[in-house]
Amino acid sequence: MVTKIMRGTGKEKSQIQVIARAGAILRALENEAAGLSLGQIAQRVGLARSTVQRIVAALAAEKLVIAASPVGRVRLGPAILRLAASVSTDFVALARPFLVQLSHELHETVDLATVRHDHLVFIDQVIGSQRLRTVSSVGESFPLSCTANGKAYLAELDDREIEQLLGRRFAARTANSLTTLAALLADLKTVRRAGVAFDREEHTVGISAAGVALRDLAGHYVAISVPVPTSRFKERQARIAARLLATKRAIESHLTIAEAAE
Repeated sequence: MVTKIMRGTGKEKSQIQVIARAGAILRALENEAAGLSLGQIAQRVGLARSTVQRIVAALAAEKLVIAASPVGRVRLGPAILRLAASVSTDFVALARPFLVQLSHELHETVDLATVRHDHLVFIDQVIGSQRLRTVSSVGESFPLSCTANGKAYLAELDDREIEQLLGRRFAARTANSLTTLAALLADLKTVRRAGVAFDREEHTVGISAAGVALRDLAGHYVAISVPVPTSRFKERQARIAARLLATKRAIESHLTIAEAAE
């Protein structure tokens, strides 16, 4: 009996190891639109090329990776895109009631964005009830360094990761934009202490915003922001920040309960 248990445990560990290695290979291919060769993947994940070849063949059979060139390079496949879209859609549906409640509390527009490498993409929006309000298009992209939601995400990274992602100088969108890494990092120290990031007319003249970042169901970062005409933002920013933090905690608590129930 003991021997059988040990054999079963060994087999189980081996299966888990294969899954972990497959996950490492998929992560290595992230943001590699032109794909990687088997040798490049092997180097990145620290595995033998023959091992990588076997796992890549299995992933290709499930269309999780596909050929990127005639010379053996591979990239993430359509099955990954379908899975990612499903997770994104699920999170949008999950977060929507919280965004609606926040918008009703503040009477302001609330945006939900996801991170795409060095920029944000808006994936949902609840338009505020004020006559003078801000509206963006779902699918529109925004830079990280001069937006509240972008800076909220950057505050989750360490300084070296930020430099690797953005470089040391950034284009100015307005006279208030932070254009150097040093200035941005100084601002992010405050963001990390407060848990909320601010854009004070750094992206668009006449519009200010507050934002927070959190992780979705798949562990990817998303950001919630409240953009407001600057004329009324200054006197309301403390309440906006407080309600954003409360909304973030409520969503994270809901996610924890949902994961525990699975």
